[in-house]
Amino acid sequence: VQLQASGGGLVQPGGSLRLSCAASGSIFSINAMGWYRQAPGKQRELVARITSEGSTNYVDSVKGRFTISRDNAKKMVYLQMNSLKPEDTAVYYCNAAILPHYGTGYSDYWGQGTLVTVSS
Repeated sequence: VQLQASGGGLVQPGGSLRLSCAASGSIFSINAMGWYRQAPGKQRELVARITSEGSTNYVDSVKGRFTISRDNAKKMVYLQMNSLKPEDTAVYYCNAAILPHYGTGYSDYWGQGTLVTVSS
């Protein structure tokens, strides 16, 4: 089982980016999926989370600007980031609670991280 994140890059303040994360491998079920970020010198924080039913929650600093969504059939989660600010600069990690075919319970899996830089 692995998660593969993509879509990071350099963007000017006020710009937009869309992150994608694909889950692959011997997966029986995926529960909650989410995006975390870690800025230099700071702890990793939860940015947005979406349950298997589609309920979402966001950290206050991105509410109204970021939108998390998922495609259960494709085993993917997305993060649409609009009105980006320099303080959004960080490495973004996708996360998912996955039950493998060979497993006995859900475990947390992490993507490799994708760098988002917001700068003029």
